[in-house]
Amino acid sequence: QVQLVESGGGLVQAGGSLRLSCAASGSISGIRAMGWYRQAPGKQRDLVATVTTGSKTNYADSVKGRFTISRDNAKNLVYLQMNSLKPEDTAVYYCNADLLIAGMEYIYWGQGTQVTVSS
Repeated sequence: QVQLVESGGGLVQAGGSLRLSCAASGSISGIRAMGWYRQAPGKQRDLVATVTTGSKTNYADSVKGRFTISRDNAKNLVYLQMNSLKPEDTAVYYCNADLLIAGMEYIYWGQGTQVTVSS
């Protein structure tokens, strides 16, 4: 039923840009928040950025000024524009959604998409 589908990961040179997309589909009655987390090898999964249905955004200090999270008017898509990428941004990036389904709140995760920044 409910699925988060991510796209946009890949290999990019340092200083380059990538745009990640995540679509939430299924019997969703509401989306309270969506966001992105990342996990590098041997490290825990950390917050990158989140955006609420009220359009309040939150960013990890390490990405402020470089990454921008946004969503479309349907509030079922979330994007992460990543600029000035650094090798330390290399990680698996996971879409996260705080969803309302049949009036109940659930946390869903995407499958993850690899972002590799070279140099």
